[in-house]
Amino acid sequence: MALTLAVVLVEQAAGAAAAAPREVPTDPFFIYGRAAEYSVTSERMEVPMRDGAALACDVNRPGDDGNVPVAEKFPTIVYDLNAYDVLDQLAVDSAYLVERGYNILLCNVRGSGDSPGVLDPFGPQEQQDNYDLVEWAAAQPWSTDKVGQSGVSYGGHTSMLAAANNPPHLAAVIPVDAFSDWYENTIYRGGIRSDTIRTWQASTAPATEGPYDEHPLYDEYWIDRSVKAKWQNIDVPMLQVGGWYDRYRDPMMQNYSAHPDLTWVVAGPWEHGMPAGQKADIGTGAYLAWWDKWLRGDDSAPLPAQRVNSYEISSGPVERGWQEFGQWPPAESTELTLTMGTDGGLSPVSTEQGSRVYTVPTDHTDAAEAAVVFSTTPLPADVVIAGSPTAKVSAAFTASDGNLAVIVDDVAPDGTVERITQGWLKASHRNGSVAPEPVIPGQEYELDVRAWPTHFRLPAGHRLQVQVRSDDYPDITDDAPAGDVIVRTGGGGSSLTVPVLPSATVR
Repeated sequence: MALTLAVVLVEQAAGAAAAAPREVPTDPFFIYGRAAEYSVTSERMEVPMRDGAALACDVNRPGDDGNVPVAEKFPTIVYDLNAYDVLDQLAVDSAYLVERGYNILLCNVRGSGDSPGVLDPFGPQEQQDNYDLVEWAAAQPWSTDKVGQSGVSYGGHTSMLAAANNPPHLAAVIPVDAFSDWYENTIYRGGIRSDTIRTWQASTAPATEGPYDEHPLYDEYWIDRSVKAKWQNIDVPMLQVGGWYDRYRDPMMQNYSAHPDLTWVVAGPWEHGMPAGQKADIGTGAYLAWWDKWLRGDDSAPLPAQRVNSYEISSGPVERGWQEFGQWPPAESTELTLTMGTDGGLSPVSTEQGSRVYTVPTDHTDAAEAAVVFSTTPLPADVVIAGSPTAKVSAAFTASDGNLAVIVDDVAPDGTVERITQGWLKASHRNGSVAPEPVIPGQEYELDVRAWPTHFRLPAGHRLQVQVRSDDYPDITDDAPAGDVIVRTGGGGSSLTVPVLPSATVR
């Protein structure tokens, strides 16, 4: 197997020579800038909604030397519309844009902060409020008719929903760590309830605990809160910003794929939250260039040279940093399919047919018997994954349903394991979460589990590993019924398909 895998991967050594990572992309888009011209003035306002309610907003406008608002019209940015008490910090973060001629709105959604009402994250009322907020801004005497919207996490989600609802004066958006579908990305991953979000619900939106549990299937409740359901309505440019360690990297690329003609992507080595302060932070120039281009109509403001700027992450010393691609997945990527072997190997050649069995735990455990694990031999050359690995798991369950977690790892020579990516699927949701299909105990099913996308370099000498298990707490709830899972292995059985760079040929 080592010889065959070496032949497969030998071409991938090209371009893998050690090079200092570029901490900031060299593209002019990222180093754009212009001098500050104004001071920052601030006013708390109650922005009226069509039903008579109001949103609490801090309205920060360009001022003169005496901190009096300048009597001119400037483009307006809904800088963040969220459910958190962080408007003061957001004022600091956004001052750079006010000083360069932008009005900034910092607002709490209905039922949060100083905005009265009932909080229903991303629900129809909140979306209607967002629409009204954009149109209100465009109608103010101090604003031009060009409005943008941005935000991180909650604010990224509201930005995407604003684009999907298409208010007439919305001209562009910058969603950071944003979803495409609240059900799929956050609440029921692969049809399995996520425990990760429950702490957030309890602290921020306790009224959602009942409804979220009462809607385990993908019904109108979730469609009403989905960007994906309204992708076709989006017609404004989007700068999707996110991190390869963030929980919303999958919808970042889904939103790109829905509108590659309207979307640019910046994917960095970041965890959840704004890139500012994290490794390879892109600074402020890119955001200013984006708004100058779309809200001021400044032809001298550049766009990214390529549609995707991605920071290649790695567990080893060789890291190439920022890379540019014309599309995602990269056009030069090639799919490498590896068979999950009965002997625990992971190989590009078919091996003897068989099966491996693991026991479904009734609570969280790392016990060896709660998973089946497959691994390559040490890699003869660096391997770069660029895209979404997909597992085809041929499995039978002794229970009437089951959960699958597919975890893709990098294993170092000293045994250190670093998770690269993962995906989940409830067996009864194998053909979607609208109408689950029964699972007959003992019957084998072919289950496709797509992992989140990544851009990751495995160094030579490391091993690529995949775990198949039912437990991945807290990302998914331990709600699978007790029993065994029989995974068919070898030729014609289970496999992992990995998109790799540069192109490789299986021989």
